[in-house]
Amino acid sequence: MTRQISQTPGWPEVAAGLAGIAIFGIGLALLVVRLPLDPVVLGLIMTALSGIGGLAGFLLAFGLRIRAWAPFGIRRTTLKWLLIGVWAGLFTFIAKSLSILAYTTLTGDNSNIQEVYAQGGSGGMWTLILATLLLSVLTPLGEEFLFRGVVTSALLKYGPWIGVSGGALVFALFHGINPVFPAAIVTGLVAGEIFRRSGSIWPAVVVHSVVNLPTVPVMVFAGVAQ
Repeated sequence: MTRQISQTPGWPEVAAGLAGIAIFGIGLALLVVRLPLDPVVLGLIMTALSGIGGLAGFLLAFGLRIRAWAPFGIRRTTLKWLLIGVWAGLFTFIAKSLSILAYTTLTGDNSNIQEVYAQGGSGGMWTLILATLLLSVLTPLGEEFLFRGVVTSALLKYGPWIGVSGGALVFALFHGINPVFPAAIVTGLVAGEIFRRSGSIWPAVVVHSVVNLPTVPVMVFAGVAQ
């Protein structure tokens, strides 16, 4: 008798995905920072790893049992949902900025763990463009494929509230307890709900891309990397 495999991501996929980002994202980053690299090169590599880790985790989860795109939300969507993603991303950018302000005001924690991204974009126009593309295209792809496509999909079997909020919480925890944490919560909640309602990962990727797009240019022009 052939064993039936669930066509919905579950805890095995979640475990594989989170192990993948821990090894290929966080683990590699810890190794790279020990290398005697030029600061701009180091910044670009670290920026790339923020997306590569997520994609590595997703691919481990994808290859574990199911090996089909649709159960992870990787399916076609409509122009309407992509436009909703843009508007939701603009709203999320404002909301996450306010959440960071509230966090820093309440805690006094003004640390900037994303300074390394500004470092990658501080080598001139081409490095600014490359770092921006990495953070606004590669990172949203990797993180949304993993945290929405795998984690949120798995948790949605327990209901929409647990699915969306649980996925957002796991996403935020992987950013650490710092000023980015509340921003990741806000982004995760909006991207998760857009993902749940649309049934496709692509509007969530658009939300994340819009939120990340100004990050590197704003930090570089503000002199964060100097």
